[in-house]
Amino acid sequence: MTFNWLNPGTSDPATKKVCIDLEYRLRPRITRFLLSQFDGDHLLDFSNFYFDVDLKNEWIWISEQTPFDIIEKIKADFDREINGSRLFSVA
Repeated sequence: MTFNWLNPGTSDPATKKVCIDLEYRLRPRITRFLLSQFDGDHLLDFSNFYFDVDLKNEWIWISEQTPFDIIEKIKADFDREINGSRLFSVA
């Protein structure tokens, strides 16, 4: 699983910390989501999954680098399950 960080401006230490903290929250949530979507269909290789993370707009997309068949299978529920959460708010 790869995250492409879409950061406006430079990568200062504070922005890097935000990215690291957010990735620690995103990985388990996205992993659970993917396991529920594929539910034994086939062995998952998470290296095929790419996500674009827009910090400014607080949104996550399935990157076009992800194989098309995977995008088609998960796109309907992805926004609701992942973007519908409060991942970007400070907890």
